[in-house]
Amino acid sequence: MVNKKRKAIMDDGMNPELVRGARFDGVFEIPIVEKPADIIIPEEIIPFSKIHNNDISKAAVGFYEMDPVFADILISPQDYTEIFSKAMAVISPDCSLYRDAPLTVQIANVYRNRAIGHYFQYRGIYVIPQVRWGNELTYTTTVFPEKIAFLGVEKHSIVSIGSYGCIKSREDKYYFQAGLDAMLETLEPKVVLVYGSKSPKVFDKYENYTHFIQYLDWTTRRKAGD
Repeated sequence: MVNKKRKAIMDDGMNPELVRGARFDGVFEIPIVEKPADIIIPEEIIPFSKIHNNDISKAAVGFYEMDPVFADILISPQDYTEIFSKAMAVISPDCSLYRDAPLTVQIANVYRNRAIGHYFQYRGIYVIPQVRWGNELTYTTTVFPEKIAFLGVEKHSIVSIGSYGCIKSREDKYYFQAGLDAMLETLEPKVVLVYGSKSPKVFDKYENYTHFIQYLDWTTRRKAGD
């Protein structure tokens, strides 16, 4: 009988080299995107899929698109270091945190967001953390002693959030506002970039908490001829 040795052919997909040099936050050891020395405000946010046809020198590269569109970033971020270095800033990937997804998946996507953010920051690129929350388990301490959605982001800095497609229904608005409440209370950001709608019904009550800067979504801008 031939003795065959089995080979491990599975890759965990988490790319441990991404977090070389990182500090970690919380019981889940989420990589930290460090607070920048100075707050830089980009003139616009250009979607990842549009960076090859647009000047990104005064813009932030954003990932407010379907996850498969920026899958290459999660797999091979090293391929984009050079082009991202030409941008004013890069917003860490907006990996989806669907409310009905298993909590482990939501945690994994918070990790991916921060790991990629750290990777580019470690290479000298100005990174703005994208903050995304899912169901109440990610932005409360109902299950864990920490609010998972906000781990790896330092207080009193600049963050980015996406409202595009997130406040359509009454239920969507409830979760968005509940998470926004928790984010502002936890991180106390100085500046919040908002990609998408900035509905007064949702945002007006927070105007004294921080400085919001709105960026229209790419589709709306193009329809308006910008």
